Amino acid sequence: MDFKPSARSADLATRVRQFIDAEITPVERDYHRQVAEIRDAGGNTWEPLPVIDGLRAEARRRGLWNLFLPAGHEGPYAERYGTDGAAGLSNVDYAPVAEQMGRSFLAPIIFNCNAPDTGNMEVLLKYGTQEQRDEWLDPLLDGRIRSGFAMTEPDVASSDATNMEATAVIDGDEVVINGRKWWTSGAGHPDCKIFIFMGRTENPDADRHHQHTMVLVPRDTPGVEVVRMLPAMGRYDEPLGHGEVVFKNVRVPVSNILLGEGRAFEIAQGRLGPGRVHHCMRLIGLAEMALELACERGNERTAFGKPLVNLGGNRERIARARIAIESTRLLVLHAAWKLDTEGSFGAISEVSQIKVAAPQMAQEIIDFAMQVHGGGGMSDDFPLAGAWTTARALRLADGPDEVHLGLIARLELGKYKSRG
Repeated sequence: MDFKPSARSADLATRVRQFIDAEITPVERDYHRQVAEIRDAGGNTWEPLPVIDGLRAEARRRGLWNLFLPAGHEGPYAERYGTDGAAGLSNVDYAPVAEQMGRSFLAPIIFNCNAPDTGNMEVLLKYGTQEQRDEWLDPLLDGRIRSGFAMTEPDVASSDATNMEATAVIDGDEVVINGRKWWTSGAGHPDCKIFIFMGRTENPDADRHHQHTMVLVPRDTPGVEVVRMLPAMGRYDEPLGHGEVVFKNVRVPVSNILLGEGRAFEIAQGRLGPGRVHHCMRLIGLAEMALELACERGNERTAFGKPLVNLGGNRERIARARIAIESTRLLVLHAAWKLDTEGSFGAISEVSQIKVAAPQMAQEIIDFAMQVHGGGGMSDDFPLAGAWTTARALRLADGPDEVHLGLIARLELGKYKSRG
């Protein structure tokens, strides 16, 4: 296996990093400060500030747009909306690009590579009909609309998706949708126009993994209500956010079903594999940013007559942080390689491994950086508190650690059954 990025991947990673350093980082702190001021004044913090549209337009002009487009599935969409009109990237080639984006909270939005839109666009690319793509994929890739993903529910243990209580029942030429979802990412954006909804179809002849269906539900459909936006450990993640959404007797055409009745788990597996690589590589970029801040602060500040880096075992912590980042990067690249060579089902264990390893690694390194910054690390004067919250949240967002560990153990132990 060769994890060396292609010339195109290396070029894109360099250009993305240069764009972040020159265009995004200089305005990012002020952006968050303005959002806080609007919130304190009781204003609408979900409307993106004008600087976002300006940066998005410039990123697109430079060919840094829809970098996530997966090789082999992009078709004509790469020509219309892809990077320099070229074909999409493999997972291994996208990984270094995603890592650079992880250094900034705004960067994925600027490059039209943010969740949940990337996952939803990949679903439409891989599983949508041409009519579904024309209506929803084109405007998403063009950046004219945003989307949400409605799967998790507040009244059941959603770590087991078969517990789902929301329903999507076929009634003639319509699907009737009922249920309450929460942590529906993307619901706060004013341009969020479409939800991908997952619900039970109540087929008594199907096994428990073929009783669920994904349906495209336009946000303005009667019966759809965003009840509230949810703070993640006190942070709302504007302008995308996470909402609690009620679907009450919502009716959409049967043609809005994705792939087919009872095939939601099949779609979910195909959606979450590459998406987890995206998350995990961004976490590596986030950890790199935190370690850089820790080293800079540790060298600049002195206490008890010594630089902070020379106190309390900090030099050893820095060394272990470097080892952890390098080890996790290789683990993620291996998972990306398995996805490229064997597909989502061939990389199930590897994808679960990185989902456990990357957020924990990032959380520990960010926590160390916060400690080096003292009280400042807890404030919004530095990006560390927000970074820590992001890493902690991602230990739940694509399924809790325990679910992934259980799957890894089951696959590992399965190798020994024939020996019994």
